[in-house]
Amino acid sequence: MRINGANFRIEPFDRQRHVRSSFTCGINALDQYVHKQISQDRKRYITAPFVVCREDALEVLGFYTLSALSVELCNLPKDTVRKLPQYPEIPATRIGRLAVDIRWRGMRLGEYLLLDALHKSWQQSHRIGAFAVIVDAKNNEARKFYEKYGFKTFPNHPNRLFLPMNIVKKIFPE
Repeated sequence: MRINGANFRIEPFDRQRHVRSSFTCGINALDQYVHKQISQDRKRYITAPFVVCREDALEVLGFYTLSALSVELCNLPKDTVRKLPQYPEIPATRIGRLAVDIRWRGMRLGEYLLLDALHKSWQQSHRIGAFAVIVDAKNNEARKFYEKYGFKTFPNHPNRLFLPMNIVKKIFPE
C-alpha cells in the first residue's frame, strides 16, 4: 500500500525485528498488549499477530491478531441461524485486536489492516472452516468502523460483530 509517497507492508510479527516501543493507539489495553504480551501470545500459538510498517523501517505502526473461535448458534441473529447447520457451535475466525498508532490515524492504515485480516481469514477458510469473521469492538468508535465494512452486531452483545464468510468471499474474488 502507498500513502503520501510512502510504501507500507503487513507481515507476521517478529519480536527480533519489529520495533514497538513507541507504539501508542490511545487505548491502554491495546498499547500494553503490543508492548508486553504480543510476543508471548505468538510464542504460545494463542494468536497470529500481524504488523504494518513502512517499507523502509521496522517500527510498528499498527497491528491485528487472528485466532480461531467457536460461536454458539443461540448467540447469532435468527436470520443467520436459519442458514446454518443446527450444530451447537460453529467455527469462526476472530480478529482479537486491531489498532493503529495515533500518529498514523486518518491515513487508512486501519482499513488496510482490516482488509488484510479479512483476506487472510478468507484464504484460511479453505483449509480450516470458519463461517464468519468476528470482532469485539473496544468502544463505539471501533464498532462504527466495523459496521462501515458490513459487520453485523450480535443480538445480545452490541460490541461483538461478525461478517459472514460468504460476504468476505465477495470482497476477494478468486
